[in-house]
Amino acid sequence: MGNRGMEDLIPLINKLQDAFSSIGQSCNLDLPQIAVVGGQSAGKSSVLENFVGRDFLPRGSGIVTRRPLILQLVHNKAEYAEFLHCKGKKFVDFDEVRMEIEAETDRITGSNKGISPIPINLRVYSPHVLNLTLIDLPGMTKVAVGDQPVDIEHQIRDMLLQFITKESCLILAVTPANTDLANSDALKIAKEVDPQGLRTIGVITKLDLMDEGTDARDILENKLLPLRRGYIGVVNRSQKDIDGRKDIRAALAAERKFFLSHPSYRHLADRMGTPHLQKTLNQQLTNHIRDTLPGLRSKLQSQLLSLEKEVEEYKNFRPDDPTRKTKALLQMVQQFGVDFEKRIEGSGDQVDTKELSGGAKINRIFHERFPFELVKIVFDEKELRKEISHAIKNVHGVRTGLFTPDLAFEAIVKKQIVKLKEPCIKCIDLVIQELINTVRDCTNKVQRGVLCCLETERIVSTYVREREGKTKDQILLLIDIELSYINTNHEDFIGFAKYGPFSVSSLVIRKGWLTINNISIMKGGSKEYWFVLTAESLSWYKDEEEKEKKYMLPLDNLKIRDVEKGFMSTKHIFAIFNTEQRNVYKDLRQIELACESQDDVDSWKASFLRAGVYPEKDQVRQLQPEDAAPADTFSMDPQLERQVETIRNLVDSYIGIVNKTIRDLMPKTIMHLMINSAKDFIHSELLAYLYSSGDQNSLMEESADQAQRRDEMLRMYHALKEALTIIGDISTSTVSVPVPPPVNDSWMQVERRPASVAPPPTRPPAVRGTTPGPPPLNPTPAFNAPPIPNRVGPPTNAFSNSAQDPFSAPPQIPSRPARIPPGVPR
Repeated sequence: MGNRGMEDLIPLINKLQDAFSSIGQSCNLDLPQIAVVGGQSAGKSSVLENFVGRDFLPRGSGIVTRRPLILQLVHNKAEYAEFLHCKGKKFVDFDEVRMEIEAETDRITGSNKGISPIPINLRVYSPHVLNLTLIDLPGMTKVAVGDQPVDIEHQIRDMLLQFITKESCLILAVTPANTDLANSDALKIAKEVDPQGLRTIGVITKLDLMDEGTDARDILENKLLPLRRGYIGVVNRSQKDIDGRKDIRAALAAERKFFLSHPSYRHLADRMGTPHLQKTLNQQLTNHIRDTLPGLRSKLQSQLLSLEKEVEEYKNFRPDDPTRKTKALLQMVQQFGVDFEKRIEGSGDQVDTKELSGGAKINRIFHERFPFELVKIVFDEKELRKEISHAIKNVHGVRTGLFTPDLAFEAIVKKQIVKLKEPCIKCIDLVIQELINTVRDCTNKVQRGVLCCLETERIVSTYVREREGKTKDQILLLIDIELSYINTNHEDFIGFAKYGPFSVSSLVIRKGWLTINNISIMKGGSKEYWFVLTAESLSWYKDEEEKEKKYMLPLDNLKIRDVEKGFMSTKHIFAIFNTEQRNVYKDLRQIELACESQDDVDSWKASFLRAGVYPEKDQVRQLQPEDAAPADTFSMDPQLERQVETIRNLVDSYIGIVNKTIRDLMPKTIMHLMINSAKDFIHSELLAYLYSSGDQNSLMEESADQAQRRDEMLRMYHALKEALTIIGDISTSTVSVPVPPPVNDSWMQVERRPASVAPPPTRPPAVRGTTPGPPPLNPTPAFNAPPIPNRVGPPTNAFSNSAQDPFSAPPQIPSRPARIPPGVPR
């Protein structure tokens, strides 16, 4: 009988499979099952009908099975059938079962002989069956018929591979006896996914249709073309028997008589036939389940663990009890508050690893997005200097100013501070959007009481929107406060109060390496120095440490001119000279400064321009664009340009202080006026708002979808728990039978044999005596382990050790002496 403790596991796996299918999820457990593969008209459907003892499968020419049929056989006193897609309906008439299969197939695939991988689940209860789960798959074909797609062969092949590639799937390879077994499509595709032969079981049909004088004895004894799990022969009803409505029980009796009376098969009669095949499949599936129990148990436990978190929500929920609804409302509000706070403040449980959300995203807005928006306020350098110049001139009026005016500085600073309002408002909008998304996520997590979730989301979102206005008003107030008083005495400000009005002149405009190119060889030649340019002077040092100053050149009366590159020179040169014809450095009327590229030259010229050192007049015209107004583009007054540079640096310093203050106060203001206020509202006032918005019974009313999901979730949860319980009992009370040892299956690796070796396609290998060719590697019958080579002791007959046979009772004594295969000693 196999493993008695395992008898309940196949029905339980069927129930588990239905639980997953009813919820609409794919069964990721890869439950153990048997897939039936073979060519068209190989007899697959007849084998399944013989198992059930009823005619219930569609028949005809071409592709009849066009969708996978998951057939679950359950041993039961009453006989009836059920479809998963027709819940609650019992089919007693098996002709109706056939019509329902045809109708359900056409519903998905149409009537044009197309195929679909969506399975049909059929469960048959009968006292004549053993617990078994099989999948009837479409027969393999080569040619498209009718309206079938031209790639029908590849479609069927891909569908078969979806099922048989899983390690948990046994393969029932069905091949008719009146064709060449070496070219069997079923065995070839099985070899692709199961090269070791651990999961393949061979079935030989149509033994009664072989040519006279031939038989398949050596195949059934697993001597010729051996399989690790061997072959089982069956005799199905002929087309004439089917058309004549021959009873399947009578056909089974005729099959039994055929094997007992046939001289080549009578010694194998107890190992052949449909009853033995069904029993073998039951036992092999049972043992296969036993082998896959460790992996199945771990997957079941992980599924159960993920379900427990969802089922926990339904344990204290009763939809028809008013007190339960009130309690559920209180629990929902409390859980919503906890979830909202966890998402904002962060927590160690249920961490999202895919994207930022809640408090993490708001933190990113505070410290990355908002500073980036401040930096994006780009000052047009040319326009800003022009505005500063105009402000200085307008403050001085008709007089020429000797000092940098404070009022010009304040006017420019205030104009820049006003620009901060836009990024501040944008920051608040981003935080508001994330808060509303967090509220929606928290309500979706509750998953019960549709009206209550919607009402909660509406109330909290409305409150957040109300706080949005107050927060924006407060931020704009902070900016107005900054505008009301320009604190030039701030400790971080570089301006007048701390260092005096001329201290800004020491502010560095640019630093970098330059080469003095026109020093004579007698005085050391060209040499590279570290130059520092300020608003008042140009200094150069031995190196960038700026400890050893070589010279400091005041910028008064200096101008710039271009110098052509010398022959063989790769550097780009410009010169500084004095407009009053005085020496600039030692005895040099000009110093020529060399750079590595023209871009460096242009950059240094721009820096000198900021310091009030301009090019010669003809070069100024070259720098001006053709359509620019020459009046205000460049000032020829070095004093004014130094004042512009001074205010420009002061504005940079003060705007940096304001930005630092706003960046610090923005998160604090938003947290206080919006986020913390929303948390307090949820904990203290949300429940009162929900009670005042309507009847709590209607608030906690479940939708039909939620009720169905809850029922299916609980059903699957209990099925998983029951499965784990039974698996725990079985794993300790049963003993698994090992898989038969390997055989020489190299014949399956060859695509096609030469025509001189292979028998004709319509005739199987004839066996009338000793098997021709080399002796087989495993000369044992289908289900016995081979004798161990070189074992000390008397030789063992292939059929005498019935105690080692895991699949059937001891065989009858054959009516003729058993032949001894070549190579085995007597």
